[in-house]
Amino acid sequence: MAGYLTTHVLDTARGCPAEGLTIALYRIEGDQRSHLKTLVTNSDGRTDEQILPKDRFETGTYELVFHAGDYLDAIGTPPESPRFLDVIPLRFGMSEAAHYHVPLLLSPFGYSTYRGS
Repeated sequence: MAGYLTTHVLDTARGCPAEGLTIALYRIEGDQRSHLKTLVTNSDGRTDEQILPKDRFETGTYELVFHAGDYLDAIGTPPESPRFLDVIPLRFGMSEAAHYHVPLLLSPFGYSTYRGS
């Protein structure tokens, strides 16, 4: 089985998928941080393609960067200066060739994540 990476962003404050949220993927090797891809969530809060597809999958350390502040601005969340949550980096390891699903549950003042399936 080849591994791959997906995500799903849910806006828990509004009770719906977070459409239009920009997500960047980086690979971490020592002190090096290499940008691999940037995607935007669709109407279901998912990306239209796998973030890291089977043909590009490698075990190692990665970082998903969720641009929450831009999303919150776009949906009309009352502004703050600075915003409590702006850019949310999630650094995680993938140690085997498997499906890694890293969802984000988001509100203007908090978030959570987990290894999903």
